[in-house]
Amino acid sequence: MKIFKIWLAISLLSALYACSATAPVDNRQEMARYRNTLDALTEKAIGYLEVIPVDSASIPRALNPDGTLHKTTSRDWTSGFYAGELWMLYRYSGEARFKEAAKAWTAFNAKEQWDTHTHDLGFKIYCSFGHGYKETADEVYKEVIVNASRTLVKRFNPTVGCIRSWDFNADTWDFPVIIDNLMNLEMLFEASKLTGDSSFYHIAESHAQTTLDHHIRGDHSSYHVIDFDPGTGQQRLKDTHQGAAPESSWARGQAWNLYGFAMAYRETGAPQFLDQARGTAAFIYEHPNMPEDKVPFWDFDAPHIPNEPKDVSAAAINACGLLLLAEQDPEYAEQYLNWADLTLQALSDERYQSNTPPFLLKHSVGSIPGSFEVDVPIIYADYYYVEALLRRLAFAEKANK
Repeated sequence: MKIFKIWLAISLLSALYACSATAPVDNRQEMARYRNTLDALTEKAIGYLEVIPVDSASIPRALNPDGTLHKTTSRDWTSGFYAGELWMLYRYSGEARFKEAAKAWTAFNAKEQWDTHTHDLGFKIYCSFGHGYKETADEVYKEVIVNASRTLVKRFNPTVGCIRSWDFNADTWDFPVIIDNLMNLEMLFEASKLTGDSSFYHIAESHAQTTLDHHIRGDHSSYHVIDFDPGTGQQRLKDTHQGAAPESSWARGQAWNLYGFAMAYRETGAPQFLDQARGTAAFIYEHPNMPEDKVPFWDFDAPHIPNEPKDVSAAAINACGLLLLAEQDPEYAEQYLNWADLTLQALSDERYQSNTPPFLLKHSVGSIPGSFEVDVPIIYADYYYVEALLRRLAFAEKANK
C-alpha cells in the first residue's frame, strides 16, 4: 500500500507537470463549450418530452435489443434517474416544461419511500426527490427524503457496519454488500442535515469505512460484492455479479468507487476517503487498458480487449466523480479537470450521442454476465452526463470570476 501511494503521488505530480507545460485553460472558452453542449441537450430533451408520455408503468430505463423502449415502474432501481435528469435540465434552462415533467415523473416514486426490500432508495428517491427539493423547497419532498432514509437504515447491521445490498442469491450470500451501495449514502448524509439526527450520518460513515476496509484492493480498485457473516461481521466471500471475474475490475464498479468516496470525503472530511478517491482516479485513468478517449471497456480485465463493448455509463459517472473530487482537492484539481474534460469531450462527440427518445447517450452496458442491456442507451448514463456537464460549467464559471 505504501509503495502504491508513493507511485500515486509521483504519477499525479508527473501528470500535473505535463499539464503545466500546456497553455492555461481559457475558462471563457470552457464556459462557451459546455453551455453550447447543454443548450443542444436541452433542445433535444424538450423535443423528447412530446413523444415520451408520462406513465407510471413506462418509466424509461434502456432500449431493448429490437430498439423499443425498455419501460419500468417505480420498483426498479433506475426509476429516479429520468426525473432527476429533467430536474437538472430545468435548473440549467429555467424551462417550465422540464419542471412540470420532472414533477410528474417524480411523483410516481413517492411510494418507494417505504420499500424495505432494497438498498437502492438513494437512487430511486434522492436522484428524483432530492433534486426536486433543491429546486422547489417543497416540504413534501423533504418528508419523502427523510422517510426513505429511515426506511433504508433498517437494512443496516451494526455488527457488519454496513447496509445490506441484495436479498437474492441466499444460497450463496448471507449479507452481500456491493460497491454501488456507496452512492445511496448521500441521501443519509442529507437526511442528517435536514433533521439534525446524527444517526443517519454515523450509519453512512460506518458503511463507507467498512467498504474501504473490505472492498478495496491495494491498487485502490474495488471488488464488486463482499459477503459478510451477519452474526460476526467477518468477511465470507469476495465476489462479482456484473464483472468479468471476482478479481477483475468492473468498470462501472470503479466509477461508483471514485464517486462514492469523493462524496464520502465531502460529507465527512475523513482523509482516508480522500486518499481512496485519489487512488481510484489514478487507477482508472492511468490503467493500461483505458482507451485513448477515456470511455472504458465494460471491465478493465475483460478477456478480449480491445474487442469488448465500452461502457458510456461508467465514463459519465467517472466524470462526475472527478469533478466532485476537483472541488475538494485543489492540489490535483488541474489533473482531474483534464481527465474530466477528455471524458466529456468524447461523450459529446456524435459517436456516443443518441437521437432515440428519451436518451442522450448510447453505447452503455448493463451486464455482460447477465446478458442484458449490452451496447445500448441506458438512462443512468444520461443522468450522470448531465450532472457532469453542470458541474464542469459551474467550475468554469467560478474560475472565471
